[in-house]
Amino acid sequence: MAHARGLLDAGERLDAQALRALQLERLRASLRHAYEHVPFYRESFDKAGVRPEDCRTLADLARFPFTVKADLREHYPYGMFAAPRERIRRIHASSGTTGRPTVVGYTDNDLSMWADMVARSIRAAGGRPGDTVHVAYGYGLFTGGLGAHYGAERLGCTVIPASGGMTARQVQLIQDLRPGVIMVTPSYMLTLLDEFERQGVDPRTTSLRVGIFGAEPWTEEMRREIEERLAIDAVDIYGLSEVVGPGVAQECVETKDGLHVWEDHFYPEIVDPVTGEVLPDGEEGELVFTSLTKEAMPVIRYRTRDLTRLLPGTARVFRRIEKITGRSDDMVILRGVNLFPTQIEEIVLRTPGVAPHFQLRLTREGRLDALTVRAEARPGATPEQRETAALAIAAAVKDGIGVSVGVEIVEPESLERSVGKIRRIVDLRPR
Repeated sequence: MAHARGLLDAGERLDAQALRALQLERLRASLRHAYEHVPFYRESFDKAGVRPEDCRTLADLARFPFTVKADLREHYPYGMFAAPRERIRRIHASSGTTGRPTVVGYTDNDLSMWADMVARSIRAAGGRPGDTVHVAYGYGLFTGGLGAHYGAERLGCTVIPASGGMTARQVQLIQDLRPGVIMVTPSYMLTLLDEFERQGVDPRTTSLRVGIFGAEPWTEEMRREIEERLAIDAVDIYGLSEVVGPGVAQECVETKDGLHVWEDHFYPEIVDPVTGEVLPDGEEGELVFTSLTKEAMPVIRYRTRDLTRLLPGTARVFRRIEKITGRSDDMVILRGVNLFPTQIEEIVLRTPGVAPHFQLRLTREGRLDALTVRAEARPGATPEQRETAALAIAAAVKDGIGVSVGVEIVEPESLERSVGKIRRIVDLRPR
């Protein structure tokens, strides 16, 4: 692929054979580190009848047990740490909306590696040293803001630490400070675009040329809308707190064909979500990660619940994952039909009169589950346009997915948002 090789770092310049050798060396060290310093992993490995030295090839990783989010919650707050507390330089945590928060820790080396991976990601997205980067991910315990921030600084960029919220002010900052790169959730980018237009500013006239969007699944339809309305390259970044944060995988601007996993630090597998069997590259299943270089909190075969497939590298030697299509735990089974929020997103995005902001509400009517799609109207949409949009969405879901749903078109900006993201599924069914 046409890419100035001098811009690539040492890891990106590895050939496939050297990469596999490095992965095996680091994998064996990571298994040993977890076994020796985390009681949970020692017990888990012993119970499964495996020891670190049993990993002689990359394929041997399949013999080791999985780690799931419940394991991290059960050992809250510090039970999964493999480094002494005095070596921990930072703590991040998930929101804890579905139980105890997931706490993760970082040593100096972990923070440096993370910054390197985010810097690599920004460069792959089209950012360059000297660029100004507007970071509108939330700061605080959420990994998005600080992860993007330190990665941009590591690349040699100027950072605007805008965080989330204060939408009108963000639009003003983008106009005044003229950043070339924005890092934000795709749903909040759409909110910013609406605000530009509300203020009478054509978003296509801004200084922005690259948008790096992550923290939630988004579709090709949303990419097209953002690129057309903003006149930028919109690329995907992937990560999760338990593995490190943003910067685990990144889409390259020259191909936009899925996210290259930074496999020199994070080893990916795809498994059958039901059986846990490792699937060959190219087959869709649940994404599983093993950290290869983390000190404070190594994770071994961590089940992300994200659904995707592994594909050969294109712009880089590293394998790619397709854009995340959904999550095995976000899947709604409605009257025997499997449904993902991203399927609804595609329908909402092509429906005139509604904004790309929606929520799915699950209720129970008698003995049957019911689903209502709540979508925000675009500012200025008439009652007739709202009614037409509701009918169109209901018909498209019935025709395309095969289930009947209710549709409500609600007021603009009325759906609850958290750290720039809309809570996609609200389950109101009795337990």
